[in-house]
Amino acid sequence: MSNELIINATDYETRVALIENGSVAELYVERHGEKGIVGNVYKGKVVRVLPGMQAAFVDIGLEKAAFLYAGDVYLSDQTTPMSQVHLMEGEVDADIPESFEDEATGEGMEEHALKESADEGEGEGSENGGTENHSHVESGKSESRPKPMSRFKRGARRYQERLHIADLLKEGQEVLVQVTKNPISTKGARLTMHLSIPGRNLVLMPSYGYVGVSRRIASDRERKRLKEFVQSICPPGLGIIVRTAAEGQKKNVIQADQEYLTKIWQGIEKDIHHAPAPFLLHEELDIVLRTLRDMFVDHVDRIIVDSKKEHLKILRFLDSFNPAMKRVVKYYKGREPIFDTYGVEIEINRALGRRVWLKSGGYIIVDQAEALTVIDVNTGRYVGKENFDQTILRINLEAAQEIANQLRLRNCGGIIIIDFIDMENRHHREKVYRAFDESLSYDRAKNSILKISELGLIEMTRKRTRESLMQTLCGPCFYCEGKGYLKSKRTIIYEIFRELIKTQGDIHTRVLQLIVHPEIEREMKEDMPDGLEKIEKQVHKEIQLLTNRDFHVEQFEIKSQAVSAKNDLTPPENVPINGDSQ
Repeated sequence: MSNELIINATDYETRVALIENGSVAELYVERHGEKGIVGNVYKGKVVRVLPGMQAAFVDIGLEKAAFLYAGDVYLSDQTTPMSQVHLMEGEVDADIPESFEDEATGEGMEEHALKESADEGEGEGSENGGTENHSHVESGKSESRPKPMSRFKRGARRYQERLHIADLLKEGQEVLVQVTKNPISTKGARLTMHLSIPGRNLVLMPSYGYVGVSRRIASDRERKRLKEFVQSICPPGLGIIVRTAAEGQKKNVIQADQEYLTKIWQGIEKDIHHAPAPFLLHEELDIVLRTLRDMFVDHVDRIIVDSKKEHLKILRFLDSFNPAMKRVVKYYKGREPIFDTYGVEIEINRALGRRVWLKSGGYIIVDQAEALTVIDVNTGRYVGKENFDQTILRINLEAAQEIANQLRLRNCGGIIIIDFIDMENRHHREKVYRAFDESLSYDRAKNSILKISELGLIEMTRKRTRESLMQTLCGPCFYCEGKGYLKSKRTIIYEIFRELIKTQGDIHTRVLQLIVHPEIEREMKEDMPDGLEKIEKQVHKEIQLLTNRDFHVEQFEIKSQAVSAKNDLTPPENVPINGDSQ
């Protein structure tokens, strides 16, 4: 698989696209003044403790208070057990310090019921037959350590295992926290007190006192070599996770990474005591350098950037980070915009649409709501040359791969429900499930997937740490106010008729002026030309129909002729969506 990073950098926005085998797989966008804060370390102050939610609100200097679950609270005299720490190879999910992936940076309580069904362990399956995509670390932790505080675990069965938040935090208490989720929509940032500082080969974990090695390093001999060496250089009281990128690296390279990360931690420690809360103690790298650090683990063949400034910054960064990779960095000099040249712009526009066509002629519909994402598979124009069952199987198999691609590109997170075309054949259902599960294996974001249900649905979750592509690039429709639909013209006309009838006792003049949007006037004249005439007879008034193209299509106004004509066609500043009678 050939991988390319395409970087489009301007003064106002930086975009990074990961292209795998010619197809856009992932997109990251960072705008000036809107830099993500995941990975940032703050000295915060507890402003409210919520016993009913086992959580606390912490002021870290943002507009909204951040959220800290009881299970993400770290007490300096306690240690977290290795069995609850997972190293996902998605540390390449460029926005996350993912040295501990599961409870510490999970989706939260709103998804516990579905998440609970995917067991921890090797990720080979769950009690409901689903799979969970994550990797693990081996620990060098001593068995003689004191019994630790139980970390937060999702699910009603585990609720009683957690310590009470009121016993852990008090209002006004100052805490050292790290952001694991950016503020999304109406929700504040998600925090943890279990800090992780990622580097190229290692992840420094100040609140853990052991050394772990990624199990994606297959060789037992190499894991042993790395563990023993890192244990010998690990500062007392700190923990280190060895990333997959460290496999085969020389000792001096790994030690340089350890010294770099330790320096960062020492800088944080230095400011902890005298800095006023809230205070930013450590800021994560910007999107370009963060992507370079985290995505090299998947072997990037080329890095192409269209900004001289960013090109030089990348080369300087690689001097200390990975000098050998400087040879793959290229400066783009083409006249055409770089995202047009590599087909990224087209894919972005495609990913913002609801409908995605499949090569076969079928299509999928993607609907993203606040609570969940729903995906529907349809046959579309595809009729096929096989029998009906084979036609359905072929479309579902193609859709399974495209859905996995779209989830990555759109960065859909949280609960996801997929409605494949109904399949009577059990073997076909199993084949589609396996194909979808395999397609998801390329996704760096952690996901849990359940078997196809009796209703033909697949339920899954995908780790959400930042806004989706749609949330990043789009806003609510100012015309429909985010509803996604408008009242039909016929509905609006009938509302107008009802309001006109009400004027019988309210307006004592012989002539009324009805002001509507031009589309409503057209509908009235073409589809119900005698409608107003009937209302005139009923209310015993003459009705003059006027239009104002500045009106919202759902807006109308009823006035007596006595009102000054000067203001008749001027909508008020805050025009209501529904009709006003006057």
